[in-house]
Amino acid sequence: MKSIKWDIRRQGRAWERSEALERFDLTPEKTEMVGGRLYFSEEERLAMLGLLLENVGIDKAIRMGDIRLWKEAIEEVEKGETER
Repeated sequence: MKSIKWDIRRQGRAWERSEALERFDLTPEKTEMVGGRLYFSEEERLAMLGLLLENVGIDKAIRMGDIRLWKEAIEEVEKGETER
């Protein structure tokens, strides 16, 4: 995945005029499902996730799953364990 400098905060934010088109260019051409997954590649899925997290914020995102799993994932990242 190309290097993108995400600005993901606890609270979601609208993009500034200077970054909006650059961010929009990161969106996949169309929404599709391949083998039960949105978009064709992991790179497209991660780009869309980053874009949505910038707009929605971390506080809302973590409420969408089991908080214990979020904490477990954070602990693994802090320990430097490899990506699953």
